[in-house]
Amino acid sequence: MKKGIDYKTAGVDIEWADLAKKRIKNLVRTTFDKNVLTDIGSFGGFYALAKKDYRDPVLVSSSDGVGTKLKIAFQMNKHDTVGEDLVNHCVNDILVHGARPLFFLDYIATGKLYPTVVEQIVKGLVRGCSKNNCSLIGGETAEMPDFYDPEEYDLAGFIVGIVERKKIIDGSKIEPGDVLLGLGSNGLHTNGYSLVRKVLFGVKGYKTGDYVKDLKNQVGKELLKTHRSYARSIFKVLEKHRIKGMAHITGGGIPGNLIRILPEGCQAKVDISLWKTPRIFNFIQKAGNIKSEEMFKVFNMGIGLILVVPNSDSEKIKRKLQTYGEMVLKIGEIVSGKREVKLLGLSGVGK
Repeated sequence: MKKGIDYKTAGVDIEWADLAKKRIKNLVRTTFDKNVLTDIGSFGGFYALAKKDYRDPVLVSSSDGVGTKLKIAFQMNKHDTVGEDLVNHCVNDILVHGARPLFFLDYIATGKLYPTVVEQIVKGLVRGCSKNNCSLIGGETAEMPDFYDPEEYDLAGFIVGIVERKKIIDGSKIEPGDVLLGLGSNGLHTNGYSLVRKVLFGVKGYKTGDYVKDLKNQVGKELLKTHRSYARSIFKVLEKHRIKGMAHITGGGIPGNLIRILPEGCQAKVDISLWKTPRIFNFIQKAGNIKSEEMFKVFNMGIGLILVVPNSDSEKIKRKLQTYGEMVLKIGEIVSGKREVKLLGLSGVGK
């Protein structure tokens, strides 16, 4: 009689999944605060709202992924940074509305579940959550043979934060005369990697371990630099100052993200000559012979977050941010006109 088929021979190893959960359980618990009511392993994660701390609370949620930056992690066999990328990206997405993160959930899907790899991913998630005062209360690890390659995985995250209704930041109060402050990025963050991989690995033939003099770094290390979180600095500013709008500069670049918070009748003028584009962007542009307009559509170009603030308060806010280690510059202004983002001095980029 032929041997019967079981789940393991079909490609799913439940024992390895259980081992992975055991390896990460204590790591995840380090992110718990007093409001977390369930341990890892429950069907759902419970989080209690501290009602006494809020008068009219609004929950703000978001979800995102790391994208093809994961391909760099696979090539380098380095998996302890992409989780932090994911948390910081999601934190920034709700930060722009003034929301403080409460809890986070992750989704890891892979062709072959390796407990050591899952542990490294979760280390990054835990580090990101800890730095942002956010509890990692649950998630899902799915082994999907024949759907993903055995050595690869996908990673997504889901965040919930909270803000007082009267303190919601949505850009509706933006008006002509307001100032744009740009906060420096840490390189590519988590956007544009499909183009980057095409140029650097496909066209130019670089390997992740290659040292490039123009970057003063190995290619892989430069591309895996962690997506920055701006939460600590921004919440300090919000204690005493008013921010009318914030834009997290991700896919779509400055034009595609700043437009999302502009009211009708308001035009944003951004002077790109006011900051020095980080070397990684100039290197990519030259390597791929990419037009400047395309670069600004795809990448953050050195500005990870844009604040719209009253002109009268702009210098105080700028100095405050600088005391917390931010590279911050006045990069433009809001004027009356068609609702759009204009990039001034575009022709000078990449020369």
